[in-house]
Amino acid sequence: MIKNPAILAKLEKELAASQPPDYTRELKIFEALYDEAVALGVLPLKDPLEGLDSVITLAHDMNHVQRTSGQTGR
Repeated sequence: MIKNPAILAKLEKELAASQPPDYTRELKIFEALYDEAVALGVLPLKDPLEGLDSVITLAHDMNHVQRTSGQTGR
């Protein structure tokens, strides 16, 4: 459990600033994660559209929530 999220956020920001993006390294990480998902049987999806109706319903509901007077929106 994170007791002080402000310190963690500062650390993450400093770490990101000290290490420039490295496309090759990030691609290797992505490929390793993908290979692990395939090995675990999570990917490829048996039915890529499974659960899509739930996502559409959730998106619809979220886009139609009434805003209160204190909220600002886009």
